[in-house]
Amino acid sequence: MWVVTGATGQLGRLVIDSLLESVPAEQVVAVVRDEDKAAGLAARGVRLRIADYDDPATLRGAFAAGDRVLLISGSEVGRRLPQHTAVIDAAKEAGVALLAYTGVLGGPAADFALADEHKATEEAVLASGLPYVFLRNGWYHENYTAQLGPVIEVGRVVAAAGEGRVASASRADYAAAAAAVLTGEGHEGKAYELSGDTAWSFAEYAAEISRLTGKEVRYTPVGPEEQRANLLAAGLPEQYAGILVGVDEAIERGLLAATPGDLSRLIGRPTTPIGDAIAAALKG
Repeated sequence: MWVVTGATGQLGRLVIDSLLESVPAEQVVAVVRDEDKAAGLAARGVRLRIADYDDPATLRGAFAAGDRVLLISGSEVGRRLPQHTAVIDAAKEAGVALLAYTGVLGGPAADFALADEHKATEEAVLASGLPYVFLRNGWYHENYTAQLGPVIEVGRVVAAAGEGRVASASRADYAAAAAAVLTGEGHEGKAYELSGDTAWSFAEYAAEISRLTGKEVRYTPVGPEEQRANLLAAGLPEQYAGILVGVDEAIERGLLAATPGDLSRLIGRPTTPIGDAIAAALKG
């Protein structure tokens, strides 16, 4: 079986979509916390296994010997390591054939706060002795295009990233790579650095929004403390605001700009350009 955890999340659903392009639905398993949210997957013939990252007992029934499993990282910062460890332990107990994990671009070299739990999870996977693949995802286009409305309204892209560049790609690109690894051969023991083919600057991003909307949008670089204050004023929790500022600072230092080409090689096509993602978001 091909098994996807967190299958009702934004990335998980796209991985399922990609798997169904080449794998019979009855051989695809969605591990989900809420069965009702997975009704659409079940209607497509995907098998459901109900489990919760926070409940190790439920995870013992989520995997079976020979499964090829994608562990999609949890979204609850500060709780992810014990959650991931519970999945790893259950996968080891079941005797899965492969465990793929969605980490962060740079792996051990990523020295910003958002990467900490990812690096610790990779260490736990290695310690488990399981056959593994590390899918070190870069930044998603959607992290930015989801905020297009306010950006266009105020006419500004604001970040504490200086002149740094981002080699982002679409969620669908990363999902296609995960499906390719799950269904392919020769990936065991590898770590893939996944990012877009082209790194863009925030000034270029703002210019592309202007071109596509006909409205003037400029990039306004700010310092870390000003950006933290902006995020707090927008209602973000203090911890999360600090993490996002840390990502901006990592971008300024070039840590999310690498373009090794692993992603496009895995999916067999160029990655989605940022301009295409902006255009798609504008269409709604």
